[in-house]
Amino acid sequence: MRVLLVDDSRAILAAFGARLAAMGHEPVSAANGAEAVERFREQSPDLVLMDIEMPVMNGFEAVRHIRAFEATRQWAWTPVIFLTATDTPENLVAAIDAGGDAFIAKSVPEAVFEASMKAMSRIAALRSQLSRANRKLASLASLDGLTGLFNRRYMDQRLDELWGALCREDAPLGLLMVDVDHFKQYNDRYGHLAGDDALRQVAAALSRVVDEAHREGLSDAFVARYGGEEFAVILPRCPPELFPRIAEALRVAVLMLAMPHERNDSWGCITLSVGGVYRPRAEGVLAPLFRRADAKLYEAKQNGRNRVELVVQ
Repeated sequence: MRVLLVDDSRAILAAFGARLAAMGHEPVSAANGAEAVERFREQSPDLVLMDIEMPVMNGFEAVRHIRAFEATRQWAWTPVIFLTATDTPENLVAAIDAGGDAFIAKSVPEAVFEASMKAMSRIAALRSQLSRANRKLASLASLDGLTGLFNRRYMDQRLDELWGALCREDAPLGLLMVDVDHFKQYNDRYGHLAGDDALRQVAAALSRVVDEAHREGLSDAFVARYGGEEFAVILPRCPPELFPRIAEALRVAVLMLAMPHERNDSWGCITLSVGGVYRPRAEGVLAPLFRRADAKLYEAKQNGRNRVELVVQ
C-alpha cells in the first residue's frame, strides 16, 4: 500500500515510516494537515495515518478536506486511521465525526500495528477492485452496444457539462447531425444483419474523422449514436474554418467505404446526409441548436442527399 503518514513530529514520522517500509508499504510523509491534503491530491494513497493535534491544520480538519475532495470524484473512499497519544472514547467519536474510520494509539504494540496494516491492506485491495469494476460498468453504460460509439445518454450528459463551460468561456460549439441515406431500403434489400454491419462501418469511419479532429486540437470533440441510423458529432471550441471541413470529411469518409446500396439510386452505395449548426459564442439554451441542425439535415435530404447543409447562428 501507499500510506500517507501525517504527523508534526519528525521522530514519529521516522519511526512509523520505518515500520511501514519494513512491512513492504510505501510511506508518504506530511508534517501537518494542510500538507497532508496537498499530498493526498498528488499521491492518491491507499491509506491515511493521521495525527490529530498539529500546527497549521489539525487532523480532523484535514480529513474533512480530504472527504470533500473525494466527494468530487467517483467511487473514491480512502481509509483514514487517526494516530493519537490519548486513547479516549471522546477522541474516537470525534474521529468518526470528522470522516475517519478508526484510531490507534501511537504507543500501539508492534503486533497490533502489523495486524491493523494487514486488515487495511485487504480493505484497500477490495476498494481498488470495486473502483475498477464500477469504472468499467460506467464505461459500458455510456457506450452504444452495436457501434461502440457513445450513446445518447452519455451525449446528453456530457453536452450539458460542456455547454455550461462553453457559455462561461464565450467559446464556440459546432453540432452536426448525420443520417445514413435510404437506410430502411438498405435493410429491406440486404437484411438487418447486414444493416448492423453497415452501421458499425459507418461509425468507424465517423470515429476516424473525429480522431483527426483531436489531432487538430479539438480534444473534447466526440461522436455519438443519436438513434437508429442517425449520429451526432459534437465539436466544442471548433474554429469556424474547421467546422465545414469536418462536416465534409464525414460525408466523404463514408462515401469512400463504397458499400453497395442498390436502392440508393443516385449513388449505388451507402451515403450520408449531414446537417449542422455553428454557434460562434455559446449562450442561452442548447435545445434550439438541435432543432436547427435537424432542420438542416432535412434540407440536405430534400436537396438530393449525400450532401452537407450548414448554418452559422
